Amino acid sequence: MSPQPRPEMPRPEEFRPEAGRTGARDSGGSGDSRVTVAVITRDRPAGVLRTVDALTALPERPPVIVVDNSSGDSALQALRHHHPSAVRVLRPGRNTGALGRNLAVRQADTPYVAFSDDDSWWTQGSLRQAADLLDRHPRLGLLAARTLVGPERAEDPLNAVLAASPLPREADLPGRPVLGFLACACVVRRDAYLAAGGFHPLLFFGGEETLLAYDLTARGWGVTYEPSLTARHCPEPGGRGGRGHLLRRNEVLTLWLRRPLPVALRATARLGAAATAGDPHARRALREVVVRLPAALARRRPLPPHVEAASRLLERQKRR
Repeated sequence: MSPQPRPEMPRPEEFRPEAGRTGARDSGGSGDSRVTVAVITRDRPAGVLRTVDALTALPERPPVIVVDNSSGDSALQALRHHHPSAVRVLRPGRNTGALGRNLAVRQADTPYVAFSDDDSWWTQGSLRQAADLLDRHPRLGLLAARTLVGPERAEDPLNAVLAASPLPREADLPGRPVLGFLACACVVRRDAYLAAGGFHPLLFFGGEETLLAYDLTARGWGVTYEPSLTARHCPEPGGRGGRGHLLRRNEVLTLWLRRPLPVALRATARLGAAATAGDPHARRALREVVVRLPAALARRRPLPPHVEAASRLLERQKRR
């Protein structure tokens, strides 16, 4: 089933390395030319420098593309000063949220793309192993990695959720099939990602991963959790507030975009009940769902039966 057309992203202003793309290396040498790392950042020059430092120090020496959603030039100037020959910077001219990853994937010239945010990066050997798995399993579209949080390297709670996925293993795929992942800890097959449309513009940011997992799986691509791959996530103390309503809004919008109408209606009713009870996040989320609902209905594309069945299996596990 062909996807609904999506609005064009702005053509980004691009800053290429002064001395060429030194991130890519021949896979027979010390580096690995199969995986580009796409980083999105917004007004965090110190954070993106830390991330790029960690990525360029990896033995795989991956090409790095940074999409700078910042309102000023501080991140760009910091990258040009500290990494003039290792990083390509794309500047879309406005905050593109998660859609910045779509820009980076289109610009990448490697078969696979890993994602990082300006507070996350990959551990040594993980990108090479991900590329090996994607090479060996041609139906594999996305690998979700294990995520370790903070300097103490605590397990992200999502690790246990993904590891306990009730979806049956598939003989031609590694790891455990899932319908979710953490965006800053995954590696995608570039062609599969682009064919599925990437991250959806209606969601923009916050809980955008489930919809992409649905769309990849609906097209026949495997989405799996592989805990031998590891990403580090070191958010700044306090982080960025205001995401509570985005997660709830996008959860409901995802249902309207892909799930049966009774499922979407029940979720919207629950959100409305929470809003009526005085929950400020629910009130804001509900307002934004109502504003976006016509666009969601226009782009609605119900899941094929086997993906809907997998979604219901996951829901039953969550209720238990």
